Amino acid sequence: MTRKRTKIEIVLTVLVVASIVRQMFLGNYHNMFLGILALFLFMIPQMVDKKLGVTVPVGLESVILIFIFSAEILGEVNAFYVKIPIWDSILHTTNGFLMAAIGFALIDMFNRSEKFSVKMSPFFVAFVAFCFSMTIGVLWEFFEFGMDWFFQTDMQKDWIVSAINSVKLDPTGGNTPVHLAVKTVEVNGKDLGLGGYLDIGLIDTMKDLIVNFIGAVVFSFIGVCYLKNRGKGKLAASLIPQVKEKK
Repeated sequence: MTRKRTKIEIVLTVLVVASIVRQMFLGNYHNMFLGILALFLFMIPQMVDKKLGVTVPVGLESVILIFIFSAEILGEVNAFYVKIPIWDSILHTTNGFLMAAIGFALIDMFNRSEKFSVKMSPFFVAFVAFCFSMTIGVLWEFFEFGMDWFFQTDMQKDWIVSAINSVKLDPTGGNTPVHLAVKTVEVNGKDLGLGGYLDIGLIDTMKDLIVNFIGAVVFSFIGVCYLKNRGKGKLAASLIPQVKEKK
């Protein structure tokens, strides 16, 4: 039985197709490829439903589709990552939430299976889901660093730091950090006019992991409530995948 498309999926698909056509007329084939990629990613929930026998709730599916659209079409094609400073943080928070949901569903499936004699408590299931989410977040940061290092991209966005604290500046050679305000930065004798030190990736990486942590914690809390009151609560039920019962 073919699963019906939700209204959100239909609207987002139309917007992606419109973006692909627009980028084609603009001659921006890289962005056109990103649009096509988004359409393929939109198929993931239905593929999981058919191939793995796992029902993806409408609520979770909607969050996944909005996340893909926000990352690929709004973030990359329409440069929201640059235009809206907190856009990257919003998506990394959502990613932490989604990955915790996936990790939670995987562990809950094993926990409910009769093949496994060991049954985990709701808090342990939520903890494993949290760890799964954080691991995916770290691996993604590895990917961003690799792309920047080997392919000269800028996935780890730069930050302007107006001051530094370093023991390297301690005139006594001790371990006392010295605070230094940074007003100008020169590269090859040229003032960049940034008004501070250009941090290339560290702050962005830590910020991404922190917001990923927040997203993972939020879902883990929802997951604990769901397991302790299984079958109750519409919010949790709309976000947690379920294994289809075999007939």
